[in-house]
Amino acid sequence: MDVDQRRARREASQRERARRRARGLAVAAALAVVALLAVVLIKSGNSSKASRASSASSPVGGTRTASHTKHSGSRNPASSTNRGTSGSTSAAAEGASTGKPGDQPVPILMYHVINPAPPGAKFPGLYVAPQEFAQQMQALAKAGFHAVTMDQMLANWTHGALLPRGRPIVVSFDNGYQSQLTQALPVLRRLGWVGVENIQLTGLPPSQGGLSTAQVSELVSAGWELDTQGISHADLITLDSAALHQQVAVARAEVQRRWHVPVNWFCYPSGHYDATVLAAVKTAGYMGSTTVVPGWARPGEDPYRLPRLRVLGGTSPRSLLAEIAAIRSNPPPPASYG
Repeated sequence: MDVDQRRARREASQRERARRRARGLAVAAALAVVALLAVVLIKSGNSSKASRASSASSPVGGTRTASHTKHSGSRNPASSTNRGTSGSTSAAAEGASTGKPGDQPVPILMYHVINPAPPGAKFPGLYVAPQEFAQQMQALAKAGFHAVTMDQMLANWTHGALLPRGRPIVVSFDNGYQSQLTQALPVLRRLGWVGVENIQLTGLPPSQGGLSTAQVSELVSAGWELDTQGISHADLITLDSAALHQQVAVARAEVQRRWHVPVNWFCYPSGHYDATVLAAVKTAGYMGSTTVVPGWARPGEDPYRLPRLRVLGGTSPRSLLAEIAAIRSNPPPPASYG
């Protein structure tokens, strides 16, 4: 092989090595680009997830605060308020407080069946027609009232928890009739109001117009406060200690178990109570209780003997406003045991 041939072969070999190096560099460059794109995509995905998580946990335009955190279990009425889907969006719903105990008296209304009285009804006065109830609530709203719960009222009295704008009033319902869900709830919901249900656990089955367990849950989901009149609406002053314990303490525990609510208030069935009954209510852990003595509930008075105003069928909106004003101007003497 002469010199020219050897030179030609060396040059060919050099060119081949150069081509292999060029291909290797091209492959390395391509791999680098792929790796870079992967890193960018991963970071973008993480950023998107973080953004979605932030949006889901924070109110629009601000950082999530403790007042937006959902809590479970019992609540202290002096430090929180019941909130539901139809509740007010005021400062009261956020748990704001002045820190200074409130001094505003509050009327507590008492309703039973929100339906016309059927022929032969034993207590026709306990039936309020749906249209009549709606007109009463509208009149109260126009007069500046705004419905609150018993827990909200107590929280205001104890440490100044802010209530919704307007004059506070409690709209309570006894026994647990279906009409309180089907007729009263829609009316209060349209106003942005909530009610207080004093449920009895037996003696009023759905077949007789009582609320089912699921229907009571609907009221709770709507922001209503759930309290109790006991197991069977018994006359408490006639019971022995074991039966009284069942009607008061066991009833509270059962309502708490079924619906996961605090149950801070007891409602004396038919307003009957004495010193023994009152002591049992305190021992069971209730924060207070209500009677059927007409009057306004006032801070500083005995929370275990709070008065209420029974609303009877046939009461016009004007008459109801007049009755509310009258019992404030002329409050009854302190309730006695009876």
